[in-house]
Amino acid sequence: MAAPAYNEAANIAAAVTEWRDYLAGHPAIGAWEIVVCDDGSTDATGEILADLREHCPELVVVTFPRNRGAGAAIAAAIAHTRMDWVVLLDSDGQFPISALDAFLDRVRAGEADAFSGARIRKADGVAYRWGSAASGAVSNLTHGTRYRDYNSIFKVVRGPLLRALHLESSGMNCSTEITARVAELGHTWVEIPIEHRERGGGARGWRFWRGARDRALFVGYLGYRRWLLRRGVLRLPEASEPARGMTERAR
Repeated sequence: MAAPAYNEAANIAAAVTEWRDYLAGHPAIGAWEIVVCDDGSTDATGEILADLREHCPELVVVTFPRNRGAGAAIAAAIAHTRMDWVVLLDSDGQFPISALDAFLDRVRAGEADAFSGARIRKADGVAYRWGSAASGAVSNLTHGTRYRDYNSIFKVVRGPLLRALHLESSGMNCSTEITARVAELGHTWVEIPIEHRERGGGARGWRFWRGARDRALFVGYLGYRRWLLRRGVLRLPEASEPARGMTERAR
């Protein structure tokens, strides 16, 4: 499991405890790990994670000395994972880990290498929902896909495939980029409906209008990149590790 965290002192203890209890108690899950990247938090997030680490040796904490953005934090968390399957989610409590129940049988059946949680009802405000819908529609158009929730961060991906991605986003566009990068490599996402909750506490780490501007620019960049790939102007980077071939140890 991999997650970014920035100034999540109000949520991080409850989130990590929920994840730990679920992973440790689920009969279908063997070895597991939780990797959280503290993205230069200025509140007590780092101290709380350190306390949690004392009672949960499976928790790995990656710490940035300064804030670098959600994209950099999720990339760092992914890079520190070791298991054959990785669950991606946020640290704000909006995605219940129990949603993983709907994924496990399909993962074990080998149905796909990449699964994504499609939020049944987004608990964000109207403006955020509209922005997500608009960027998802444009992304589907430019990539020739028809995903219901292009921007969902709740994903279950084969570890070697995920760790081989060359992620570039620095801000909150990391989930959109992961969806696009995996699709670029010829993999089809299997979407599974999931619950989405309101934040457990605290505030969002980015401003709406700046975030909307950056999202529009990044979605445009991904579309242009896709166009260049189709015309052979760009080539896909060679994977640094195979997307298959490891024994499954955890989810």
